[in-house]
Amino acid sequence: MGVMDKAKQAAMETAVNTALGYLAKNPEKNIPKVMELVDRFSPDGWYEGQRSAFRGAIERKDNWYQLIMRAYELDPGVREIFFRNFIVNASLKGSALQEETAARENCNVPWAILLDPTSACNLHCTGCWAAEYGNKLNLTLEDIDSIIWQGKELGTYMYIYTGGEPLVRKKDLIKLCEMHPDCQFLSFTNATLIDEEFCQEMLRVKNFVPAISLEGFEEANDSRRGNGVYQKVTQAMELLKAHKLPFGISACYTSVNYKDISSEEFYDKIIDLGALFIWFFHYMPVGNDAAPELLPSPEQREWVYHHIRDFRASKPIFAMDFQNDAEYVGGCIAGGRRYLHINANGDVDPCVFIHFSNCNIHDCTLLDALKSPIFMAYHDGQPFNDNMLKPCPMLENPGRITQMVREAGAHSTDLQSPETAEHLCAKCEAYARNWTPTAEKLWKETLEKKKK
Repeated sequence: MGVMDKAKQAAMETAVNTALGYLAKNPEKNIPKVMELVDRFSPDGWYEGQRSAFRGAIERKDNWYQLIMRAYELDPGVREIFFRNFIVNASLKGSALQEETAARENCNVPWAILLDPTSACNLHCTGCWAAEYGNKLNLTLEDIDSIIWQGKELGTYMYIYTGGEPLVRKKDLIKLCEMHPDCQFLSFTNATLIDEEFCQEMLRVKNFVPAISLEGFEEANDSRRGNGVYQKVTQAMELLKAHKLPFGISACYTSVNYKDISSEEFYDKIIDLGALFIWFFHYMPVGNDAAPELLPSPEQREWVYHHIRDFRASKPIFAMDFQNDAEYVGGCIAGGRRYLHINANGDVDPCVFIHFSNCNIHDCTLLDALKSPIFMAYHDGQPFNDNMLKPCPMLENPGRITQMVREAGAHSTDLQSPETAEHLCAKCEAYARNWTPTAEKLWKETLEKKKK
């Protein structure tokens, strides 16, 4: 799919504006009309299966339909900007340009760029890879602005802040929202710095969405993040809901908290507090001080696998499990295939969890980084396994990342406590071996269901 010509792009943007107007007046009545517009102006084949599923949800008025209705409880201006930036800029116009650039340059081009504005954090959570970096590194406002301009030239309109705690730099993050109103910004955050003033700033710029880290209920959460954090997080969620602001949850599942975060009680709690999405991340034993005992067992990971799928079909919240849902994105999404990561020192990492690179944004362009040896190793090697329940070159295929790092001449970008690829992957070998039988069983069941 090439870049849409100006006439088609103008028609598409007009259609989106018309659709948003319809929905603002009467979303329940006009959603079917909007789907007709989407079908008429979408490029051939664009998310065809998803559009079909969406139409089915509308007809059944199921949990996905209820989620859409929840979105219409948000501040109207924030909702409109989110739809325009996410659907038109990031997913329609942006994806078309990404595909054209990737074909021309023979490299991956990301849908989203993850950035660490700072390595500083006001918490020190057990097992957090960001804690390894220390608290003295920062990307300047000018650095981040340059990265965003370069990204937009490639077609990337989605920017996600990690850290550290990004809201340590909240004034700069709001400034960047003002500088790039055509982009959508999301930030992983512990939420302890969200207050009334920041909610008002979010309402003003309209293109900033928090993804709040939560590890379960109070006991499980505070055992990793510190006493009193759960109460501060729930207070922040209540504040965001009161201001009709969109937000979601980021949950890392471990051998300790896996039942908490995949329980119906947890889902119902975060939905009641106002969360519109939840992203699940498998614990990664990254860093010399990592705790491999937090890795879930095969039985525990399978528990999460089934429960997330069950609630995805019944609860009005968008849930994605980045380790168990690789089938929906064709395997590993790192290395610029869907995203890349730039740390607070400027090192451009293929993956937010795997800290090896051979390029720094202060010394090269974003496109140069995407064509560097370690990124091309990802480009040429993906998918790393035909079994979509074994997507990661570190966690389930530990020999792959060791080989890529060696052949690309990449080095550790962890400036606090450098770790070799061999040391990192050694912590994953037993896990990968133990998970394989369960992964093969579940993947076989998936393929059989698809045949039927």
